[in-house]
Amino acid sequence: MNMNQVLGIVFFTTTIVTSTQAGTTVYIPLGTGNMVIAVDAATDNIIAKYQNINNAHGLVATSDGEYLIAGSLNENPSSTTDPSTPSGNLYLVHPAHGHMMSAIPAVGSSHHQAITPDDKYVISTHSGRGTISFMDMSTYKTVKEIKTGIVPNYTIISKNGKYAYVSNTVSANISVIDLAKQTVVRSLESGPAPEHLSMSKDGLHIYVANSGKGTVSKVDIKSGNIVKSYKIGRAIHGLDISDDGMRLFVSSKKDRKLVAIDLDSNKQHEVKLSPSPYHLNTIKGTNKVYVSSRNKPIIWVIDQKSLQIINTITLPAGEGHQMAVVHD
Repeated sequence: MNMNQVLGIVFFTTTIVTSTQAGTTVYIPLGTGNMVIAVDAATDNIIAKYQNINNAHGLVATSDGEYLIAGSLNENPSSTTDPSTPSGNLYLVHPAHGHMMSAIPAVGSSHHQAITPDDKYVISTHSGRGTISFMDMSTYKTVKEIKTGIVPNYTIISKNGKYAYVSNTVSANISVIDLAKQTVVRSLESGPAPEHLSMSKDGLHIYVANSGKGTVSKVDIKSGNIVKSYKIGRAIHGLDISDDGMRLFVSSKKDRKLVAIDLDSNKQHEVKLSPSPYHLNTIKGTNKVYVSSRNKPIIWVIDQKSLQIINTITLPAGEGHQMAVVHD
């Protein structure tokens, strides 16, 4: 990538705890902590901190792990009401160099991010605008903004890289985006108030966390219909699938638990986590699940099979949000 194309590059002081080792690194935006941290997944130790990243909620990494792109929930003050005027920021981080490289103008407050498998576009959901945007990674500019539904929340990409799926929380559906055309081509059922999404291992189904009813829906992509529903608990939020694709993990903030669904038998197992388990990611190749707390600066490290708490990561500030997992 040509760094000369980045306009207004500003370098900030960054605290490096230790150099990143080969293995698996988990990057976690800390929201109100105004930073992103790097965690060594082998030891669960924080190995780096990247400062001056304001209220980042969403985060993705390029496939080679060279760059991170974080989206801010903040809106910039503006004297204009023109909706085409950029009012938000995406932050470009270069972990090997140890700093945040640039604040890139975005169309507005960004909730979550996704990145296409070819690393060409970063997709951001803009809940207040009812849109998603495409930022071109070769120019670091927004090249397209499209409407999806009311309060778009989360985006995942199909296994073949041809489609993106966006949950629309208030519209209660999932928009299907043709990535080549950058247009909405159809919609899928979801359940009430869909938020986080996860793809089945075979790529034929989407699992949807429906915060409105505390359920997870299994949606058949081909038909667009819900084919199964799992009752979980109140205020569910985080969602991800196990390494082998046979177990689904869901967090319930109000019931203070992490639930594991065995997808072959539909049996549910749970572990109590308090307070308010929030975002979660399975850390591929480690048999771990990282679960953040909404109300306390910690990450619980959970064994995928036994659901035992095997470690706790104390965060320097803020709260953990959408994590990016990089395998070196």
